[in-house]
Amino acid sequence: MRHTIASLVIVASLAACATTTSSTGRTQYVGAVSEQQLNQLGAQAFTEAKQKGPLSTDARQNAYVRCVVDALVRQLPAGQRAFAWESAVFAEKEPNAYALPGGKVGINTGLFDVARNQDQLAAVVAHEIGHVVERHHDERITRQMGASGAVQLLGALAGDYGALATQGGSILAQTGFLLPGSRAQETEADVVGQRMMAQAGFDPRAAVALWQNMISAGGNRPPQWLSTHPDPQSRIAELQARADQLVPTWEQARAAGRRPSCG
Repeated sequence: MRHTIASLVIVASLAACATTTSSTGRTQYVGAVSEQQLNQLGAQAFTEAKQKGPLSTDARQNAYVRCVVDALVRQLPAGQRAFAWESAVFAEKEPNAYALPGGKVGINTGLFDVARNQDQLAAVVAHEIGHVVERHHDERITRQMGASGAVQLLGALAGDYGALATQGGSILAQTGFLLPGSRAQETEADVVGQRMMAQAGFDPRAAVALWQNMISAGGNRPPQWLSTHPDPQSRIAELQARADQLVPTWEQARAAGRRPSCG
């Protein structure tokens, strides 16, 4: 694996970068690695995370998460739906979640304490998938290459959460992308994720309730995985405003038969 990563780093250092526009109209600087390489790196990071575990063996929990992920994935563009989307539930108390390029989603069991129904869980998962769809990992890698050179790409990429890193030599721990996304990325993932969950038939107002649960559970200091935002109360207000606008989308989805029943 070490040789594979080294080769990818060399290729990445030679790759041409490009400017593109996200679905929300934000200018992005991407292209340090190809989509194929990015997906491969995401798969490697996910494999490592599962090997380290601990994984939940609760069949109901795994089926629940898989149901929510599948319902959301059906709303993605064809190219994103084509991935072999895979989810894993980790027996960890910290209420964390992440998604990686190539269609990988990880959920900690501690998240079930604050995401108390399928709609609230969908708010989390849709936000994380939003990071993947909007190429935020690509942005981070491209930015990191510009700042520190290709050597900083050893280990390549990981999710948003430092809790994933357990060993200094691991793929997950080597990269700087364990840090939360930028404020622009987090806000964009909120926008894209809330829209996605409504299109999938999940109540977009649940994103508001989720944040309220998070604040209640952690006081005024949100957990690390939701920390990159100017102010929790401001974020709730933004989610509420979008939820009101997205209720018709949710109602149309349900009228069209998109009524997830995950548990």
